[in-house]
Amino acid sequence: MFNKILVVCVGNVCRSPTAERLLKRFHPSLTVASAGLGALVGKGADPAAASVASAHDLSLENHCARQISARLCREYDLILTMEKRHIAALCDIAPEMRSKVMLFGHWDSEREIPDPYRKSRDAFEAVYTLLERSARQWAQALNAEQGKP
Repeated sequence: MFNKILVVCVGNVCRSPTAERLLKRFHPSLTVASAGLGALVGKGADPAAASVASAHDLSLENHCARQISARLCREYDLILTMEKRHIAALCDIAPEMRSKVMLFGHWDSEREIPDPYRKSRDAFEAVYTLLERSARQWAQALNAEQGKP
């Protein structure tokens, strides 16, 4: 059973904090956190990501970017990445984690979710839509695993 989920992207300021908050919204009983492979440690959410999230009534307030580590990975039951190359990078950091790493877009035809960092608001909106859809799909799958409707 997956009760503790870690969501990973590169900087931990756009995709993973948004995905973290969406998973918490759709499955409040989960423990969800996020981290980055090349985190902008200590930074808050990207202003464009925060603005788009806010437009969808999702707050990224008080987010603080942190760096992924093998130790951090061991604390979680499931690790969700945005891109396939992130899976490979995580396996370089902690090869024993491979069995618990999947794409955030797993239930959406193994979709990779592109990085909107320093791109247009439209790019952030498109990524938000993908993240929201995938978060809903994960919440449904996790509810089914736990025997919930």
